[in-house]
Amino acid sequence: MRRADLATHPTTPRTLWDQRVPTRDGVNLSADVYLPEDYRGLFPILEKAVHLASCSQAPLSTPVMQALAEYQASLLEHGMDWPRWTGEVARAKAAFAGLLKTSPNDIAVLASVSDAVSAVASCLPWRGRSGVVMTTHEFPTIGHVWLAAQRTGRARITFVETPDGFYGDDVLSGVVDEKLAILSVHAVAYASGTKQDVRTLARAAHERGAIILVDAYQAMGTVPMDVGRDNLDIVVSGNLKYLLGLPGTAFMYVRPELAAELEPASTGWFGRENPYAFDVRGLDFARGARRFDTGTPPIPAAYAARAGMDLIASVGVDAIRQHTRELSRFAIELALEHGLRIAGPRDPDQRGASTAIDVGPRAAEVEAEMRRRGVIVSARGPVVRLAPHFFTTRDDIATGMSVLCDAFDALDLLRAQTRA
Repeated sequence: MRRADLATHPTTPRTLWDQRVPTRDGVNLSADVYLPEDYRGLFPILEKAVHLASCSQAPLSTPVMQALAEYQASLLEHGMDWPRWTGEVARAKAAFAGLLKTSPNDIAVLASVSDAVSAVASCLPWRGRSGVVMTTHEFPTIGHVWLAAQRTGRARITFVETPDGFYGDDVLSGVVDEKLAILSVHAVAYASGTKQDVRTLARAAHERGAIILVDAYQAMGTVPMDVGRDNLDIVVSGNLKYLLGLPGTAFMYVRPELAAELEPASTGWFGRENPYAFDVRGLDFARGARRFDTGTPPIPAAYAARAGMDLIASVGVDAIRQHTRELSRFAIELALEHGLRIAGPRDPDQRGASTAIDVGPRAAEVEAEMRRRGVIVSARGPVVRLAPHFFTTRDDIATGMSVLCDAFDALDLLRAQTRA
């Protein structure tokens, strides 16, 4: 049975996704065995383009369209249905918690990762500590948030850097700061795709009496995450990338024992123990991560987020990791054959899902030319990123690399100038 046959019409309210398990020859597909072809029918854009940009925005799927149609239907039918809508937010929290192997009580919902990290920054100083160490390979918004906190006197920032982009247990060896509060790091680098050992980094932070904040935006959905196993304190991620959602929402895990110590200055009525007490004179903080909730949650984005994460869970992150790792291996081989320079490590085990090609200062032009030729990729700085997912085939990767070379020729770029 083709996946396209399993999808209901995108403009009708969805039936429960877990009742529409993908099958082949009457047998349910498990997380351990599947073919990307079984899922391609869920992504309409794949009928007309090669989509290799999930590191920036995932393609829209029919389950997400169905979830949005359900929200629209509730507006048209009921006009206002807050119990149903807040229940959908709770289900989205639970879906995110499942991917981290933790409890929904440990998850807060915000509008963006910028908002999430800003809320954490507003809690400083913590235990009298205000030092923040971050790497130079973080996504810029993380640095902007911490630097803004430094301007207000809440934080003191130290940047660390390694030539190859890997950060190990010596990440804090050159940092002399007994007031260190937070090590702020990425799980997978947004530009190069370099994957960090977050368990080792957490241990390094804890040995200094600090906590670790992990930006998992480029990892969630393609790299297995386990906050208990890795002893992580705070994990933040949005949903529009590999989690298959849309802009407008982000989630934050906070270790329960840590949450009890934090009182964010960035807050709102949903961060209260009882939001519906409507007590304008009181400022109590909800137990657990919910104290980081702020105002009215982003309901439409929560519908999309839940549907996207349910789809990820139905495939299985372990299976997705295995599939994208093999596609990365294939992409790296092709890039080297074409004389292209790879940003980041060549070992797929040391990468997230994306393969970044250093094309120089005209990367945005290369992205635009590839899009004109039917291949959607994402440029950041000097690199063009090819980011496959569970629905991506080897043919997609081969087409992407071929079109990348065609774009070089069309823009009169010399591959030899960027050859390793």
